[in-house]
Amino acid sequence: MSRITAGYSSAIVWRRRRRQCHDMIELQWISENRAWGARASLRRTLTGRGTAWGYFLSGGTLNKSLRTIRPTGFSAVVLGVSALVLSACAAPPAEDAGASPTAEAVDYLGCMVSDSGGFDDRSFNQSSYEGLKKAEADLGIKINQAESQAETDFGPNVDSMVQAGCDLTITVGFLLADTTKAAAEAAPDQNFTIVDDSSIDLPNVKPIVYDTAQAAFLAGFAAAGVSETGKVATFGGLNIPTVTIFMDGFSDGVDYYNEQNGADVQLLGWDKKTQNGTFIGGFDDQAAGKTNTQNFINEGADIIMPVAGPVGLGTIDAVTEANASGADAKVIWVDSDGFETAGKGQDVILTSVMKLMGDAVEEVIRTDVEGDFDNTPYVGTLENGGVALAPFHDQEKNVPAELQTQLEEIQAKIISGELTVESAASPK
Repeated sequence: MSRITAGYSSAIVWRRRRRQCHDMIELQWISENRAWGARASLRRTLTGRGTAWGYFLSGGTLNKSLRTIRPTGFSAVVLGVSALVLSACAAPPAEDAGASPTAEAVDYLGCMVSDSGGFDDRSFNQSSYEGLKKAEADLGIKINQAESQAETDFGPNVDSMVQAGCDLTITVGFLLADTTKAAAEAAPDQNFTIVDDSSIDLPNVKPIVYDTAQAAFLAGFAAAGVSETGKVATFGGLNIPTVTIFMDGFSDGVDYYNEQNGADVQLLGWDKKTQNGTFIGGFDDQAAGKTNTQNFINEGADIIMPVAGPVGLGTIDAVTEANASGADAKVIWVDSDGFETAGKGQDVILTSVMKLMGDAVEEVIRTDVEGDFDNTPYVGTLENGGVALAPFHDQEKNVPAELQTQLEEIQAKIISGELTVESAASPK
């Protein structure tokens, strides 16, 4: 996703850094040839013929900030005194209207720890990491990252970030909540952000969460409207809130389609009332994803939405093979636009339920760099562009214009509050 920037600006940032052994004051010129406060909130609107993307710009200014940073112990590790590198003071470079905007280096370390899916999961870890990399390019920060291979890596990985003196440590995923909370309590002078969890109430932890049910509602409605067999399906990796919120919204979207169109499309794999359904027990076993999808296809489902990260690649394989044998099944991806990120299956991906995690991650880093960090949760919605239904891409020809119009109207009703989408897992 591109970020709209406007104009050029220069700013002097005074930073006060208190160290264990002595105090030193650093005067650093930061010349930033991009407008620091420029923000692009990506908003997606559906039209009668496919998809149009609207970009809304809001400006801002870089604040002068004094920041106190203290080395802090974590997991019984006593941190040593960090070396302080003094930047030479110099006049900011003259602005050149014809030059390409580039970010000057900033004395700021942004860090990220993935869950066990890794940064190449084609899902929420990857999208979050892209936000970190974009902040590196746009803001001139330094970055550090640790990729978890298993849950046993969470503690050591987060610990390593605290020891490295990260200004902000971003943990990705609900499963890192306990580890993040422990680290934030042990290091109260360092800031943390956690993606997909809002259970931590600490002044130095900012949650990034999404009301994904809203976008999943649109996906369920679209799936029911496109299905030729009258059966659609969904399954998850684990029965946890960040998974079931997709399934709840999808279920309600199917029900709403039936109500509005006098139809009787059935949903396999999830019962919203009982909160029971099909789960494979994790986010890694693509073979299990393939088997579950084959079972759904055998039961008559022709559109399947896996909510299981890279396990969805197994769903793509199953659908591709089934279609080669005469079926006409399709996939709905989650977290990112699967048409762009999955690396295969473009011919079978109907659409995706997106969480624009990269945008949120970069914006949280930006506010921290400017000295404006707070613990107020960021909640992504259809209204603020934090969640969205992806374009239909090559499948647009299979989505009737009337159905696209209905989707446009439903999105407007959800944004206005006329239509409420509820899930037990929705951010409160």
